[in-house]
Amino acid sequence: MTDNPSPVRRHHWIVRLTHWATAVVLAGMIASGLQIYQAYARFGGRGGPYLPSPFDGTHFPHFARLGGWLAGALNWHFALMWPLVALGLVYVAYLVKSGEWRALLFRARDVPGAIQMAKYYLRLRADHPPQGKHNPLQKLAYTTVIVLGVLAVLTGLAIYKPTQLSWLTTLLGGFQAARYWHFWIVWIFVGFTITHVILVFAVDPASLRAMLTGWYRGRFPSHD
Repeated sequence: MTDNPSPVRRHHWIVRLTHWATAVVLAGMIASGLQIYQAYARFGGRGGPYLPSPFDGTHFPHFARLGGWLAGALNWHFALMWPLVALGLVYVAYLVKSGEWRALLFRARDVPGAIQMAKYYLRLRADHPPQGKHNPLQKLAYTTVIVLGVLAVLTGLAIYKPTQLSWLTTLLGGFQAARYWHFWIVWIFVGFTITHVILVFAVDPASLRAMLTGWYRGRFPSHD
C-alpha cells in the first residue's frame, strides 16, 4: 500500500461529465424499461421460445418505474436512448484520442493481478496490491461494461426495429430472446453499479472526490 498525499490530476472533464450524465440517463432507461416490462412480464410465448426467468410475472414497485403506462414508458425509453448512445460514443472517442484506453483495457497479463485484487476485496489478502490508475479488477469490470453497453444497444435495436433489423433479431434468437438478453444485461449493469458504489466507499473514498473534481489525493497511486 502506497501513501500519496499530494493531489494529482486523475480524471479529464469529459470523463467526469460522461460518467455522471450516463448514471442519470441509465437510471431513466432502467426505470422506463421496467415499466415496459410490466406490459408483458414474462419471456417466451407469442411465437418465441420459452425462456425461464425468476422475474416472470413480477410487478416492480411504482417508484422504480418511469412512464406511468406502456406508451409513456416507450417514449421515455426511446428519448433517453439517443443521449445514452451519444455519451458512450463521446467517452470511447476520448479514450481513443487520449490514449487512455491503454490504461483501461483488460489484457491477459492482468489476470494474476485481478486474482490478487479479488483476494484483497474478499479479505484473503491483508495488503493492497500495487496498482496504477486502475487496478486489474477495475480494468476487467470497465472493459466488460463497455462490451455490455454495445450488447445493450444491439439487443435494444433488435427489439425496437425487429422488422427493419430482422437479421439482427434473428441473430439474437428472435424477438423474445432479444428481450431476454436485453433484460439480463440491465441487471448486470445494476449489479455492477451496486458493487462499484460499495467498493468506492469501502476501499477508496478519495476516488469519489476525484470523479467530482478531477483531482485525486489518497492512499493508492493514480498513474501507471
